[in-house]
Amino acid sequence: MPDAVSSEEEQGFAEWSKVITPRRNLFDFRWRELWAYRDLVLLMVRRDFVATYKQTVLGPLWFLIQPLLTTLMFTLVFGRIARLSTDRLPQFLFYLSGLVAWNYFADCVNKTASTFTRNAGIFGKVYFPRLAVPISIVITNLISFLLQFGFFVIFLLYFIVRGSPVHPNWHMIVAPVLLLQMAALGLGAGCLVSSLTTRYRDLALAVTFGMQLWMYASSVVYPLSQIPEKFRWIFILNPMVPIIESFRFAFLGSGVIEIWQLAISFAISMATLVAGVVMFNRVEQTVMDTV
Repeated sequence: MPDAVSSEEEQGFAEWSKVITPRRNLFDFRWRELWAYRDLVLLMVRRDFVATYKQTVLGPLWFLIQPLLTTLMFTLVFGRIARLSTDRLPQFLFYLSGLVAWNYFADCVNKTASTFTRNAGIFGKVYFPRLAVPISIVITNLISFLLQFGFFVIFLLYFIVRGSPVHPNWHMIVAPVLLLQMAALGLGAGCLVSSLTTRYRDLALAVTFGMQLWMYASSVVYPLSQIPEKFRWIFILNPMVPIIESFRFAFLGSGVIEIWQLAISFAISMATLVAGVVMFNRVEQTVMDTV
């Protein structure tokens, strides 16, 4: 009898235990393991979304107030005072369309960039795929993007009813692809920064400022058509420029975009994603020794 009981206990332990082995290869992403922890990812998404505006008066309305106030400021400063061209599009829609796309990408980078430093406590106590944290951030930001996108669509319909020169077209069907590309680019860039900040803490302080500079180089406040043609290739190397130009072309009917520009943007985004995940996997093996 004792042997039988012991055998049952060992069998039960084998079913519930998990052997944690080190990665032998930088490209060993263990997607199957990450999928097994999908419930944890969804739990993190719920936690982050609820915690963002918990105990605030306006709650999720801040998701709409922030882009609205920023759009109004851009309309005043860049549209009325600086008089920058918007390709004859309504200034409010021009700036709002750029901000909706940019905010999603920027939030993914800014929040993912502090993955190791903000979660050092839990990483040192519990095992789970570390990549689950940045992925949950990207999904959480998707909720705010959808709210802001719906806000943009309401204003788009209003301007169409008013007879403004806005021409949505069938290219809107590529919007989900652009969204996935922004998510991949934001995840990759965020993982790169997060990996580097474990050793270089100064980088964490520079991320917000760097993202602001990146925004002004990303066709958010001016159209690509206003850049001299001989210099446009430099801007195309910024993968967010073709994304934002494509977004405007699809929903507003104006923008400078070609297939080769989208191809370059997609290639850079995928390369950034792979580089970011590889660096993240490498750093997570020794992160508790440096954070």
